[in-house]
Amino acid sequence: MQRLIALLALFFCFGLNAQVTTEIFESFKLQERRDVSYYFPEDYDKEKKYPLIVVLDGDYLFDQVVATSKFYSRFHGMPQSIVVGVHQSKNSIRLNDCAWNEENGLPSEKGKQFFEFLGMEIIPYLDLNYSTAPFKMIVGYDITANFINYWLFKDNSLFNAYVSISPDLAPEMEVRVPERLGTFDKKIFYQVILEGEQTSNTPKIMAMDKAIKAIGKESLHYYFDEYPSADHISIATYGMGKAFDNIFGMFKPISPKEYKTQILTSEEPVFAYLENKYKSIDDLFGFQKSVDLNDVMAIYAGIRKKEDTESLKLLSDLCKREFPGTMMGFYFEGEYYEQIGEPKKALKTFEKSFGMDEIDFLTKEMALEKIDALKADFGF
Repeated sequence: MQRLIALLALFFCFGLNAQVTTEIFESFKLQERRDVSYYFPEDYDKEKKYPLIVVLDGDYLFDQVVATSKFYSRFHGMPQSIVVGVHQSKNSIRLNDCAWNEENGLPSEKGKQFFEFLGMEIIPYLDLNYSTAPFKMIVGYDITANFINYWLFKDNSLFNAYVSISPDLAPEMEVRVPERLGTFDKKIFYQVILEGEQTSNTPKIMAMDKAIKAIGKESLHYYFDEYPSADHISIATYGMGKAFDNIFGMFKPISPKEYKTQILTSEEPVFAYLENKYKSIDDLFGFQKSVDLNDVMAIYAGIRKKEDTESLKLLSDLCKREFPGTMMGFYFEGEYYEQIGEPKKALKTFEKSFGMDEIDFLTKEMALEKIDALKADFGF
């Protein structure tokens, strides 16, 4: 039976309001102790679900990933996440962890043990003890970026998202990775970050890039970002924000560009765009996200622009649920009744909205103007 040992500080970190702890994890699979760092959001709540981000080369990449995660979640670019960083710099242990067989390109015996350490000890430990969401992401650099590909060889990928920074590819990996990515029906995000400086590994990476781009599956979200001014060392600090943008893009509020190019050009009802967005978030991340006020206003603008009356009613119902106590839901419903020629219902609904809290651009004065106009026009 495996033993998982972490210092008591980990279990009390939330009471101390700690954000990051580095602990000793005793691995049955590796038969050794390993340093592991954990980041938990400051306002961690066991009732919420948090995506899990696994960072290899944790000595160097963990802080960068944590900083990016905190920044993006603070400004609504992604959900708050738990980050775990596996340290591999002591005595160049990363070379043993991620070594491969030169004949077949598969992990060495120690590599298999490290693979099981991550997949059968670290991740189950976090899933068991913390409120993790189904969505999991892994980050690697150089030789560890190659190693993350081995999870693609499983029938059901443990990870939903892969961030590969300047991968040092094992033999045949430029062929095997595209082949495996082409077999998955579940949504997979695969991000390659590459320096402009040419290395002996560059031709293999470019061949892999070409093959992945030829797959053409809707379930595969592939991104290849090359930074001409970076070399093999500096590339480790390039592109992480862009990778988070790519992977967590649907979680961000609707942008002006998205509004113009997707909402206004769509032939579907305007409300369907909002509905599909939040269903996709639920399906992918495994939890329901509260609807952003920004998204409501973008959909409302689209409804007015496209004169989509039925979407206005659906939006009003959503606002009653998501923003209870505010005038938004009833104000939108009042406009709906106006547009379908039900002035009495519109008047009563605007009167309800007048008695509720203001929100964003909606004010009691606007509701009163609607009420006065309806009374004047229809003599109520």
